[in-house]
Amino acid sequence: MEERKGFGTNFGFLMAAVGSAVGLGNIWGFPNKMGASGGFTFLIIYLILAVLCGFIVMLGELAIGRKTGKGAVEAYHVLSKKFKWMGWMGILSAFFILFFYCALGGYCIKYVVLNVGDLFGAGFGSNAMAAVADANGTSVGAEVFGAFLGNPTEAIIYGLIFVAITMIIVIGGIGGGIEKVCSVGMPALFVMLLICIIRACTLDGAVNGLKYMFVPGWAVANGVIDKAPDFLTVLATAGGQMFFSLSLGMGAMITYGSYLQKKENLQKNAILIIVMDTLVALMAGLCVIPGRFALDPDGTLGGPKLLFITMQNVFSRMGGLGPIFGILFYLLVVFAAVSSSISLLEVIVAHFVDKARDAGKGDKRKTYTLIAAACVGLGCILVCADALGSTGFAPGNLLGMTGELPTWAADWLDFWDMLSEGIMMPLGALLMSLMIGWEVGPEMVKEECEQSGHAMGSYGFFKICVKFITPLCMILILYGQIKEFFF
Repeated sequence: MEERKGFGTNFGFLMAAVGSAVGLGNIWGFPNKMGASGGFTFLIIYLILAVLCGFIVMLGELAIGRKTGKGAVEAYHVLSKKFKWMGWMGILSAFFILFFYCALGGYCIKYVVLNVGDLFGAGFGSNAMAAVADANGTSVGAEVFGAFLGNPTEAIIYGLIFVAITMIIVIGGIGGGIEKVCSVGMPALFVMLLICIIRACTLDGAVNGLKYMFVPGWAVANGVIDKAPDFLTVLATAGGQMFFSLSLGMGAMITYGSYLQKKENLQKNAILIIVMDTLVALMAGLCVIPGRFALDPDGTLGGPKLLFITMQNVFSRMGGLGPIFGILFYLLVVFAAVSSSISLLEVIVAHFVDKARDAGKGDKRKTYTLIAAACVGLGCILVCADALGSTGFAPGNLLGMTGELPTWAADWLDFWDMLSEGIMMPLGALLMSLMIGWEVGPEMVKEECEQSGHAMGSYGFFKICVKFITPLCMILILYGQIKEFFF
């Protein structure tokens, strides 16, 4: 039987795992939710939940993957009788997220091209839209984004380019594709973030962005938001952001853990992934929010419009250096998206590749990656063609809903987001913690963490959390997500 190849180095694994965790949610979600939910108060709650939930689920998933040496589906089959079906929920989540993630990744590639056009004064840059924006009384960013959404064919082309990039990296395998790309790309992302932070934080008026992010109550006192959210809302918001930011509950960490060597320290790696992901989220906020307050004070603070309207306005108002910082920023966003999309596609591909290998059919990675990418491409086309609900075939329209559509039914992006990140991922993490706590036992994780002589100093804490605290927190987070989508 052919050998199952894994990560060559622990650094490569860490960069791939951090890359999976670092995604678009870090860049447009974390800084806005932090500012709107009490600034530094939100950050403290986020960090507490990262310890009580994030660390526990992360360590559990890595241990499940490494112990079984299998992808998400087979790992649950091997370990559990009651939860053996859960791996399939991870695969479905990965598919649903990839549908809209690849569409947004394609948007980001478009904006790299756009800023290259501005740098060289080409007709495909945003400068060509300036006169139209002035005539319509809109911003350049709004005009460019509106024109892009009005051309679904272009969006589909860029979305499929992003799918192809993801596919090529995954075809290269763990060592030759994912590890190699993330080992170079993640350090490069940190450098690009630092450059953009320095520029953003030295703009006139940037201090208001820092106050929005870090000073409790500043956003309410200065009219940026209407009122302060209650504690339960902040808890659910911080928990949801922490959870999705760390790529938990969708099989990615189980899959990456399955490629990890027994000599590596699982406990230390889990801590490092959480610390680095949180650091990138804060850095992304320092890159985005001060620039928005300085150069586009009326712009959006979160969601896709923050990236594609507000930030493009920021770069358009920077003068000659704007396109250079625009290229740097959108390149780092593209890589943040790619590093997450390859982990999601690997969740799907690993299951079928392992199954073929176990059946003695050899390495079918290329075949199954092409098939999975083709399925993702179809979902991506649907999201791109929908153009954020502006073309008339949103889920709510197809379901015969009348009046103003709820967020989850207003466009296909939010529909897939609701199913995957809203319900399936927190439910998956809740059930996994129940499985470890009450079926297979936390001793399984302890045994796996203590391979090669490593001590699991956190075992007592882990045992209490995985049995009681983490499931309770996950129930609150799941409730908060369902309430946000449906009520």
